[in-house]
Amino acid sequence: MKPVYIMVGGFLGAGKTSTISRLARHYMSQGKKVGIVTNDQTTDLVDTHNLRSQGFNVGEVAGSCFCCNFNALTATVENLGEGELPEIILAEPVGSCTDLVATVIRPLTEVYGVPLDIAPYGVILKPSHGLRILRGDGTSGFSPKANYIFRKQIEEADFVVINRIDELSTADIDELQTLLETEYPGRPVLRCSAKSGSGFTTLVETLEQRGQFGRRVMDVDYDVYAEGEAELGWLNSQVVVQSPHEFELDTFLMDLIGRLHGRLLMSSAEAAHLKVIGLCEGSYAVANLVSNATGPELSLASNSRTPSANVVVNARVATDPVELEMIVREELAATSLELDLTHTVVSLQSFRPGRPVPTHRIVE
Repeated sequence: MKPVYIMVGGFLGAGKTSTISRLARHYMSQGKKVGIVTNDQTTDLVDTHNLRSQGFNVGEVAGSCFCCNFNALTATVENLGEGELPEIILAEPVGSCTDLVATVIRPLTEVYGVPLDIAPYGVILKPSHGLRILRGDGTSGFSPKANYIFRKQIEEADFVVINRIDELSTADIDELQTLLETEYPGRPVLRCSAKSGSGFTTLVETLEQRGQFGRRVMDVDYDVYAEGEAELGWLNSQVVVQSPHEFELDTFLMDLIGRLHGRLLMSSAEAAHLKVIGLCEGSYAVANLVSNATGPELSLASNSRTPSANVVVNARVATDPVELEMIVREELAATSLELDLTHTVVSLQSFRPGRPVPTHRIVE
């Protein structure tokens, strides 16, 4: 049988990694070999560390998106297997990318020489920004050009997943579904929670369907697309935190992400996604901020005390990357001082994404 390729799209902070993690556990419980490919514009990706910490087989395309480095995507997929591809390949593209049907899915079927069984392409909707963008009320925290990317992601989807339904009111869920069905007719809308598993069976059943999928090729204004991406400041950093005494890893992460949230509010800089993972011997924890309005959460607790930890910070924020770097450096120092720790910044990169230039773009 051909390996099944499942790509899960969606905006920054939509819940792609949590969904892929749950899908991987599901397929592995069926005795299937699973490989995961993560993607980022640079190195030091929280998602990769997170998924590997859960014991998954993970490859990473770093330094460019799938569409702009198609050959790295296929090479990474091939390296996941030992002489043969995994039975299930789960791929998580960069959350600010769109036009993935024309630049990834169709090239996989028409250019890549290895036969794959391509699953329907699902896009996870991020409710915290999705409601505001789809309502068109101008309070999303992002510019119309960044909102353009969000809408284009939905436009090319075979189906849309409203995630985090356990955090939403019934009225909000119903409004989201109505907005989606009105603006994007013909796309099934699923209601799920990657955290609790609610609606997960329907997601798996949808991914098992075959037919006229992965064919929604769009007209895309690459000038608007590039400018929308470039309005986001990106930051990836690795930090070592140490103390002569044991400290609570979860407390450190929540103090850090809480301070960062406060600074973003003061600067009126909207968070697209802020992720922090802490790793110590035998344990790890993850904290998230998916929008300024929702606030930070400890999405995975370690309940660990440790004298040292490796901390990875990924930030995608609507602000200048120089300003973002200053904020992160200052709040790392403040958190360390507050908890009587020392910290060493091992690596730090802050930048704006460059213009997307796909390796292939098949629209006919």
